[in-house]
Amino acid sequence: DAEYAEGISLPDMDLELLHDPEDELLCANLLDVVQATLGRAPLGAKRCWRLLMPAQLPAQVRAELLRQACSEPCGLRGALLDLCVEHGKACHDVGHIAADPAVVPTFQLTLVLRLDSRLWPKIQGLFASGPAFAPLKLSTGFRVMKKKLYSSEQLLIEEC
Repeated sequence: DAEYAEGISLPDMDLELLHDPEDELLCANLLDVVQATLGRAPLGAKRCWRLLMPAQLPAQVRAELLRQACSEPCGLRGALLDLCVEHGKACHDVGHIAADPAVVPTFQLTLVLRLDSRLWPKIQGLFASGPAFAPLKLSTGFRVMKKKLYSSEQLLIEEC
């Protein structure tokens, strides 16, 4: 329908064609699990942290997860998500989430979130002392690494 396509740019049409309502709902649930996992993230020895996502970060992560899943045979349902938090030169593994445990995974996404670098000097001393569940804010920057589990393709890293 030429009339319908007239006001839509080509990238918008591509996203509309690839839009999967099931993946949208699954992604929303997946982000809820990510935020719950970040609520008790083990970042230091014998210590858990409450990591707070900036307001715009969930939408950015959601868009990237959906983009990575759109070319996969099972969509987002086939994802294994490894959740990591980077601070300084260390990268801490804080959780592993199967998007849909009933589906054999077809790809693995590693989501690497970063602590807000402006906080790092202030919190260095907290690793030895301080409250058991200190809140820390994450940066809006992140990266996603994708590994296809059914193919020998190279690892794909997206910096956001």
